[in-house]
Amino acid sequence: MKAVVFHAVGDIRMDDVADPRIEQPTDAVIRITAAAICGTDLHMVRGTFSGMEPGTILGHEAVGVVEELGSMVRNLQKGDRVVVMSTIACGSCSYCRAGYHSQCDVANPHGNRAGTSFFGGPGPTGPFHGLQAERARIPYAATTLVKLPDQVSDEQAIMISDIFPTGYFGADAAEIAEGDTVAVFGCGPVGQFAIASARMMGAGRVIAVDHREDRLAMARRQGAECVNFDKEDPVETIVALTGGIGVDRVIDAVGVDAEHAHHGPATQKADEKAETYQAQVDQVAPEQNPQGDNWHPGDAPGQALEWAVAALAKAGTLSIIGVYPPTMQSFPIGMAMNKNLTIKMGNCPHRRYGPHLVDLVRTGAIDPVAILTHTEPMTGAIEAYKAFDRRQSGWIKVELEPA
Repeated sequence: MKAVVFHAVGDIRMDDVADPRIEQPTDAVIRITAAAICGTDLHMVRGTFSGMEPGTILGHEAVGVVEELGSMVRNLQKGDRVVVMSTIACGSCSYCRAGYHSQCDVANPHGNRAGTSFFGGPGPTGPFHGLQAERARIPYAATTLVKLPDQVSDEQAIMISDIFPTGYFGADAAEIAEGDTVAVFGCGPVGQFAIASARMMGAGRVIAVDHREDRLAMARRQGAECVNFDKEDPVETIVALTGGIGVDRVIDAVGVDAEHAHHGPATQKADEKAETYQAQVDQVAPEQNPQGDNWHPGDAPGQALEWAVAALAKAGTLSIIGVYPPTMQSFPIGMAMNKNLTIKMGNCPHRRYGPHLVDLVRTGAIDPVAILTHTEPMTGAIEAYKAFDRRQSGWIKVELEPA
């Protein structure tokens, strides 16, 4: 079968690979009818996350049809349409039972303290082959797959594989109460769903922060008040918009791959931080540098976090769902402590939210297709990756369709 395969940092290819098969009684094999490219996939390709093993199939978002089932999968049958939850969870351990599926004690073969397992990730996550392929083996299928009703299309369901649950998790972790003012830093696909989720949870106002006009335009269509950090200092603007108080909740949907301000009031501070970080990076061995050749001055890790803490009102809540590698060790703890902030963060427990979001889409409460900007054939995945990586205008979320 055809699949998008990682060979080295910056080197991915469309290869012929072996068809998947049942390996454990809890497995299923699905024929993939829709996949997608996520910003997290770019972390693997850019080398932001080290430990990717050559030969690993990429991708952690998919919709498909069940073709084979292990003997211990009792809630599905052949021919069922399903959406794949991008983090793998056994469904039986104490963490899964408590709703922390992304901290499953069993799924990661490296042990119960090894961290989250997900499709198409680096060695420490399993690794498990990803979903940008014609077929895929799904471990712990009874939990990792969610059956789809006929009323939910593939285009809608692909958003429920990862980015919609992640945005919803971010809003949930932010503890949004009726009438709260919420700022969302980063208006990529996850940020867009964080905006939508905040509004569904009763936020009175949502302020969206980014510098790409296509993303800000999409946020504005959702009713968000937009701040372009290329043109104004985001903290000063947010404080002014909130009558000098700050926002009640912030969702950081940016992570380590933030783009800094290119000019304007925010630029100098970001550049100074970037130069300090580069000096630290230059002192470590290349294999310890998660940014590698992909990092350049101005991409100051943690800038969004600093803005977030500064923009929050006293006793506010910061929800962090943007991806940060273990090597990221900088945080404005002093300012956060002195403002009595609550900070919640983590990898999304997709299975916790997936069934509920399927129901929301089925009933018409929300149509997630509004976030989808491009549909490309799987055979064109490499070019789609390049366009997505270049952050070309209008390329916000990309679906891949197998032949």
